[in-house]
Amino acid sequence: MVSALDARSSRVVSQPPTRLGSREDLRTIGEPTVVDPKIRCRHVDVFYGDKQAIFDVSLDIGNKEVIAMIGPSGCGKSTFLRCLNRMNDTIEGCRVSGDITLDGQNIYDEKQDVVPLRAQVGIVFQKPNPFSKSIWDNVAYGPKIHGLAESKPELEEIVETSLRKAGLWEEVKDRLHQPGTGLSGGQQQRLCIARTIAVSPEVILMDEPCSALDPIATAKIEDLIDELRNQYSIVIVTHSMQQAARVSQRTAYFHLGYLIEVGQTQQIFTTPRHRLTEDYITGRFG
Repeated sequence: MVSALDARSSRVVSQPPTRLGSREDLRTIGEPTVVDPKIRCRHVDVFYGDKQAIFDVSLDIGNKEVIAMIGPSGCGKSTFLRCLNRMNDTIEGCRVSGDITLDGQNIYDEKQDVVPLRAQVGIVFQKPNPFSKSIWDNVAYGPKIHGLAESKPELEEIVETSLRKAGLWEEVKDRLHQPGTGLSGGQQQRLCIARTIAVSPEVILMDEPCSALDPIATAKIEDLIDELRNQYSIVIVTHSMQQAARVSQRTAYFHLGYLIEVGQTQQIFTTPRHRLTEDYITGRFG
């Protein structure tokens, strides 16, 4: 995979990038659709009161892929991410229009229960947020409330399996009943990932999961993402272009609420087709 730093120094553009001249130049370039998507988004608009934050975004999330969303602060990438499991419902005055389906089912259908939806489409936030409970209880909480285990041994198996998948079991197996808040920042984030995995999601959303972590903890999370994509579809919002280059197969670039360009990650970082993408990748702004 070509890193963003390599892309800045050795990028060769095979065709002139699109230049801005009108709003027409904010139309999406690239391939926002995939065959048999896990999540399908069409013409999504998001409003906070009278202010529009997302404009006519269409984008597919593929099965067992990592797609990175990049762009400057305030470009709408986190807002769009929260549309995928209806976390925006918790924000007063927020309104979402358009069509978003998970396995062909409209997640904004009035009959849709958001509790099982958010188990299917879990989210890991920017700042680790373990419950003020033991490590064991943090992971067991979701399976308990969703009725995923019929006995204590089944619950213990889910906890161990989830911690192993999150790469945390060997570090915490002898202190499962100590507070999760006593772990290091990187361990807390992996605990939150284990908590998400424990309810058997199909999609994992990650909103700047490494921004508060040191380089060593970040590397562990990135290795974990690479392992988890064999089982889950993963959508990661990141300000780090190097991270996007390392962990994702496709990258989507957002600007002022518009999806500007989407494509294979190596293509986005080596031969961007839109002037805005090129300017961001090469550090002219952002």
